[in-house]
Amino acid sequence: MTALKAHEVERFLLRPDIAEGVFLVYGPDAGLVRESAHRLTRQFAGSDPGSMNLVTLEGSELDADPGRLAVEARTASLFGEKRVLRIRNAGKSLVMVLTELLDDPGGAAVVLEAGNLAPKDALRALVEGKKLGRALPCYPDSDETLIKLINETFSKAGIRAEADVATTLRENLGNDREVTRRELEKLVLFSAQSKVLTRNDVLVLCADNAAMALDEVIDAIGTGHAARLEDALARAIAAAINPQQLLGATQLHFATLRRWRAEVDLGKSPRDVLDGARPRPHFSRKASLEQQLRLWSDDAIGAAAERLHLATADSRKRYALQDMIVRRALLAVCMMAAER
Repeated sequence: MTALKAHEVERFLLRPDIAEGVFLVYGPDAGLVRESAHRLTRQFAGSDPGSMNLVTLEGSELDADPGRLAVEARTASLFGEKRVLRIRNAGKSLVMVLTELLDDPGGAAVVLEAGNLAPKDALRALVEGKKLGRALPCYPDSDETLIKLINETFSKAGIRAEADVATTLRENLGNDREVTRRELEKLVLFSAQSKVLTRNDVLVLCADNAAMALDEVIDAIGTGHAARLEDALARAIAAAINPQQLLGATQLHFATLRRWRAEVDLGKSPRDVLDGARPRPHFSRKASLEQQLRLWSDDAIGAAAERLHLATADSRKRYALQDMIVRRALLAVCMMAAER
């Protein structure tokens, strides 16, 4: 039985413990599955994508004629090199022919790509149960593996990344390896000349700028920082956020703040309230939100909500003046926090 654990896959890809047999790369992260299968085929066939000893097939091509896989695997290479087959979207139709190849691969390496297979799946069970079979699970990146990938990518490219670049990227990237790779390649290309990468570079190139700009506006208002509010409003305008979106997001925030404040008034600490919130606020905003819960009483939140409600009605009646009306309202609420 050779079923690798997820944390063992990286070490295996660097140095496979067998040179022939069937290698099943599977899991829910399709991007990581493709990347791992690509690395494995390069280990066996070399880095030349046009190598004559490498054959790439689609599983759909083999569904009607599974025996073709055995023929391809046993066909001697023109120059006597190892025969390497990469099968994309491999399915159960290959189980019978793979059983034969696992017993006698004839020096060939067969790399299979598949989706998220259950432990009892016939293909996975077959490969895991054979001496010359290796099953490589590919699961979405954890914070630890993502940070490691980010740092290794920039180090390899000779790029000096500021200390908070990796954490900023972690906050803005998902956990699909293919998407992550594309974003990292974009940043490496951007920094090819300067060899330096800053947090602002990451925010400009990778972040959801609209969502981030809204958070900056809201937190500046809630903590009473007028100068910071002006900067945040400028970024919001640059991100094409209109005045009604600003008002709507701020009203929603104060409604949520009032609900949290009620829990604080019942005896819970601001930190416990935020830890129990669903959805949980992003950790980068936690300090700001704790401060707001300490600054704003229920009565003050009610007064701010009324001020925002009046501004919404006024801005809709006087559409041509909505920019000025919204700015004044947001600044007025910001000053309410500053005076507390």
